[in-house]
Amino acid sequence: MNVPYSRPSISDAEINEMVETLRSGWLTTAQRTAHFEKEFGAFCGVRHAVGVFSCTNALHLSLLAVGFGPGDVALVPTMTFASTANVVIHARGTPLLVDSEPKTLCVDPDKLESSLERLARGETVSGVRCPPGRVKVIIPVHYAGQMAECDRIGKMADRFDLKIIEDAAHANPSRYRSGPDAPWRNCGQTGDLTCFSFYANKCMTTGEGGMIVTENEEWANNARMMRLHGMSRDHSSPTSSWEYDIVAPGFKCNMTDLQAAIGIHQLRRLEQLWGRRKEIAAAYDRAFSELPAIETPTILPDRVMSWHMYVIRLRLEMLKIGRDEFIRELGRLGVGTTVCWKPVHMHPYYVERFGLKEEELPVASREFKRVISLPIFPSMTDEDVGKVIDSVRQVAKKHAV
Repeated sequence: MNVPYSRPSISDAEINEMVETLRSGWLTTAQRTAHFEKEFGAFCGVRHAVGVFSCTNALHLSLLAVGFGPGDVALVPTMTFASTANVVIHARGTPLLVDSEPKTLCVDPDKLESSLERLARGETVSGVRCPPGRVKVIIPVHYAGQMAECDRIGKMADRFDLKIIEDAAHANPSRYRSGPDAPWRNCGQTGDLTCFSFYANKCMTTGEGGMIVTENEEWANNARMMRLHGMSRDHSSPTSSWEYDIVAPGFKCNMTDLQAAIGIHQLRRLEQLWGRRKEIAAAYDRAFSELPAIETPTILPDRVMSWHMYVIRLRLEMLKIGRDEFIRELGRLGVGTTVCWKPVHMHPYYVERFGLKEEELPVASREFKRVISLPIFPSMTDEDVGKVIDSVRQVAKKHAV
């Protein structure tokens, strides 16, 4: 029996909605997209939601919406998929890479604040030096589905007059609160703009797809305009007039009704899908807590975790093999895994551009070498979960020091 790393959970409701969309004769952005946007915004508790083709597009359009442009700087965690930094470069700005907090692997708020203070003094930080006023944005990433230190990041943004664009590709549904007696806030309610992913392996999917949520109507309208060539008016109806003006050099990254047809029902099933993810995570926690060489995820008390990923960390000093061989052995046993991620500062383009050494971002550099993402998806059977557990146990015990 083989267990893949991920497999989407698609029901008859999504399939039937897709068939109805195909039969409608209108496949691109129209009423289903608008309906999905409305329901998703309501789910997050935010007034405006804008559907786009990917979370990468969402991040890019969010930067442009807040006026980020040539010569500006955005602070980005190095422990993220490269798109979080790439979009800053696409917007003709500069990403300043910040190290991770070791418990959660989210951005370290102490190092974030230190970087901002040093930049304000005119120092070079992570290969970046800029004039006063050019630092514009913080892009926290909610690693694996656990939200970053939103309150502290918000206070930094207020202090340095910055906007917060949250990369919530993993964080749906995730929640955050300021303390044990404080109310829970949904992901989407803690930043200026929040960007979600509906890629095939996410907690809910549209195949490809993304969403921007915000309370700011001007930013939402700007994103809507820029997602479709910079057109002055919406053409999301078969009866729309042909006439329009291009008011900005926009892009082609609108969500389609085909994507929204899947998303509408994935959103309605999200609590159910999330419930199964929680069950799998709990089973892993129980099993792996007995293995000295395996470190299970740390979930902070004021967080609700989406469980997009279940990331173990190997205690390499207790093993005769390294992370890559551990992964190969799991593969030979029929268990699919991945590594999330190689930190941005270790990729050739960023090495060449900023010249950062691993010791300059030590936590991400160290933790990357011992992380493994295990299968966690709603259609996993109990047998699948048992297979993963037995395989991890087998490899860990076989190669124990």
